[in-house]
Amino acid sequence: MNGHTRTEPLRIGDRLIPGNLFLAPLAGVSDLPFREVCISFGASMTYTEMVSAEGIVYHTGKTFSLVQRGPEERFWGIQLFSSRPDMLARAVEVLSPLAPTLFDLNCGCPVPKVVKTGAGAALMRDPERVYAMVKAMRQASPVPVTVKIRSGWDEHSLTYREVAQAAFEAGAGAVCLHPRTRAQGYAGAARWEHIADLKARHPSHPIIASGDILSPEAARAVVEETGCDAVLVARGALGAPWIFRQIRDLQEKGGYAPISLRERVETMRAHLERAIAYKGEGIACREMRKHMGWYVKGLPGAARVRERLVRASTREAYLAILAELLPDGESVR
Repeated sequence: MNGHTRTEPLRIGDRLIPGNLFLAPLAGVSDLPFREVCISFGASMTYTEMVSAEGIVYHTGKTFSLVQRGPEERFWGIQLFSSRPDMLARAVEVLSPLAPTLFDLNCGCPVPKVVKTGAGAALMRDPERVYAMVKAMRQASPVPVTVKIRSGWDEHSLTYREVAQAAFEAGAGAVCLHPRTRAQGYAGAARWEHIADLKARHPSHPIIASGDILSPEAARAVVEETGCDAVLVARGALGAPWIFRQIRDLQEKGGYAPISLRERVETMRAHLERAIAYKGEGIACREMRKHMGWYVKGLPGAARVRERLVRASTREAYLAILAELLPDGESVR
């Protein structure tokens, strides 16, 4: 970006993605309504929440609801997790008719219930298995495969170089590095120097940066400091999907406008309406509580408003609270 965005497309495998601002796969967050809101603000590429390969193969629970694709999603990746190459290959075969832009292999999730199965960040201890998994996924589908990794298992086991090398040798189209260890979880600072190191070692492969991209300035800084090819926004988009537009404006124009109260409230309403359209009012209203809590963060009287939002269970209740956020006489469109 070097102060200005790279607006030309980013090539991953044989796919051309029209930009380098990606929405991360966030468990319990990156559902279809939220992804569409982020697209409306300029996200170039979105990923599903993390999906169990076994869940896809055996049709368990609500797994298939996680891979619903929205009509506005042109560039859309499915993130899979498993500890077994054969399961990943079978899941990729099952999901290929959905025509995702790419499949992503999760080698970064630090959650104990995922790690104890040998999936997620546990794979940072086993580059050979990562090679086998990427190879199996590539052989099962013509769609490019990307791999999301961490710096390593812990401070004594920084394996991102070996795992990225294994992924590229197996045919991965890109690697995304979140430069924290599994032991860190989401604590401490992301070590962007690991991203710079990886890009220097793989100048001809796309390297995607993740970690602490919480503001437009951070997105610009990570590209300038590391030379990465794209940024993956995770927590920075919670309650602030407009971050994608702000990053782009900062890159292209050298500055960006803060979100107005009116547009913030309109975005909350639009997000709620999308969620109701896809999930029905009851489920949508329950699931929107956490999003609404994030949206009002930093507003005057946020704590009081949040208290009411977390009890809202109907569309009308939400709209009444949103109306009160606006100056007297203004209505929620």
